[in-house]
Amino acid sequence: MAGSREKVCVTGAGGYIASWLVKLLLARGYAVHATVRDPSDLKNAHLRQLEGASENLRVFKADVLDHGTLAGAVAGCRGVFHVAFPVPTDKVVDPETEMLAPAVKGTLNILQACSANDVQKVVVVSSTAAVHFNPKWPQDRPKDENCWSDISSCEKNKVYHTCDVFLTFLLGKLFAFRGPAVMKNILWHIVDVRDVADALLLIYKKEESAGRYICAPHHISAKVMVNLIKKTHPNYNYVNCDSDLDPRSIVTPLTSEKLKDLGWKPRKKMEEALLDSIEYYEKAGLLQEVEGRPCRLPHLFHMAIEK
Repeated sequence: MAGSREKVCVTGAGGYIASWLVKLLLARGYAVHATVRDPSDLKNAHLRQLEGASENLRVFKADVLDHGTLAGAVAGCRGVFHVAFPVPTDKVVDPETEMLAPAVKGTLNILQACSANDVQKVVVVSSTAAVHFNPKWPQDRPKDENCWSDISSCEKNKVYHTCDVFLTFLLGKLFAFRGPAVMKNILWHIVDVRDVADALLLIYKKEESAGRYICAPHHISAKVMVNLIKKTHPNYNYVNCDSDLDPRSIVTPLTSEKLKDLGWKPRKKMEEALLDSIEYYEKAGLLQEVEGRPCRLPHLFHMAIEK
């Protein structure tokens, strides 16, 4: 039976979204080729502990920026999920060089490897930052798959990791300045990572799937989010939110109707996703302030530093 399982490859498999995708694929009976830059790194050890990993998971040492390492990973695979992306661990000095150029090169490399190895379908994972920042988009119309972010707006806003920003909500500090923060009351789009994994597998399985799909079913303003979380976790030093700012003045709503029309039905409510995240952060010790933590909130989100 193991030899007859459909094989798929997941790039950057040790990452957050990719790990959940690998877990789902193994649970659904797929044989998974997982690429990581260093299989011996402890941050990838969790992959081999997933249920079904001993029988149906092969971990490949590969770097999407090194075309020659990819052929073995995608060989024999019907599909590839390209999730790998250069994630900075500290402040980005040159986004074009440090993030965008490697992301483009890595995607081209994996597409070339897939073409050379007769891979039937490739699902590429991106960020909603590719959609959010388009000043020409009508303010009264939710952004859909036809919307592309303006490059100059992306350079100006310097979007960072969701978990970094969410930690700022709970700890009430901008780590770059080590002081209390006032956050802009902008609109936040929320999706549970387990629903993202479901969406990726659905897109892969559906023969009719094509083009872009936005996976952002919920939105909430920063102030409303803080008040919501406070109800169950009242003891954190929450960030202050500017009450005068219209939440939609900077970030307008996205729509996931195209993905829902494909058959995607999010299983997790927004409140459940948020509270599960806090529970995980607590267990992982992420809510204990650590001096020198590389967690910096870009200016898009903060108003000012309180004296």
